[in-house]
Amino acid sequence: MFSDKKLLKKAESLEETIVFPEAGFSDRTIAAVKYLKKKKIVDVLLVGDDSSLVIRDKSLVNFKIVNPKTSPLREKFVKTIMTKRKDKGITLEQAEEMVLDPYYFATLLVDAGVADGMVSGAESSTAQTIRPALQIIGPMKKNELVSSCMLIYGKNKFLKDKTLMIGDCGVIPNPSSKDLAVIADQTSETYRQIGLENPKLAFLSYSSKGSAKGEMVDKVREATQSFKKKGITFDGELQFDAAMVPKVAESKAPESPLKGDANILIFPDLNVGNICYKTMQYIGGLKAVGPILQGLKRPVNDLSRGCSVEDIIMLAAITALQSVKKGENK
Repeated sequence: MFSDKKLLKKAESLEETIVFPEAGFSDRTIAAVKYLKKKKIVDVLLVGDDSSLVIRDKSLVNFKIVNPKTSPLREKFVKTIMTKRKDKGITLEQAEEMVLDPYYFATLLVDAGVADGMVSGAESSTAQTIRPALQIIGPMKKNELVSSCMLIYGKNKFLKDKTLMIGDCGVIPNPSSKDLAVIADQTSETYRQIGLENPKLAFLSYSSKGSAKGEMVDKVREATQSFKKKGITFDGELQFDAAMVPKVAESKAPESPLKGDANILIFPDLNVGNICYKTMQYIGGLKAVGPILQGLKRPVNDLSRGCSVEDIIMLAAITALQSVKKGENK
């Protein structure tokens, strides 16, 4: 059973530095970082005008704050952008402007190893977080997919004590069958990174084992066939109820190794994934943390603009668990 307290405790033991670019204009972020620092869950680094932040909240006087306008790293980061974006014909003036953007500056801090990860998105769209991450940090492997997943947990009549990881909910609009297999691989790895066990993965569709036909069904079926991750029980194509409800699975997919007990759900496209996680959150009364970005060289994670302070705290801890030091996944 998932325990948020255990996750926070595990993050605390890593002593990672997480940077927050929205501290200067997000009350929820300020509340979250104060808790994170007080409980020593992560080492907090804020991006913003230090004097303005302290005027806003006097307790921030003891926080590490980096101002893009006055930082000694500014010139170095301009050069970094010029190097990384030279193929796009970026000008010096554009690079200097980008460095002053808190999202780009925070991403550059992660890229340079000053911070171990970044959390943002409480006050901005996913694009504002992921664009700098793709341009500056980039994927783990060249041309590799960068996707996302959501951690879903809590108690209701249906889910009880089960914890779910679902993807993709925030990045890839219409993944191919190959993309779906990669998303499944990445999501199962994230599941492992945060300490969850016994992964059971379902590729979801509006068809269960050939009960319907169509291009979308074919895509999900092909993804299932190409998925090669070892140590994971998986199946597809399955409807949501056949993947999640044992009694329905007995009828619709009696030979499925999942037996209606999936805990990792891979959606056929972003429409379905995004709508479903918000439905689980707001109608199902469950907690939804993320989007957790997957496939980047260094962890940068997004938040829903409807996030709570608790969501920011949890995502910061997850970011710490995703961090990479000395070439080793923690």
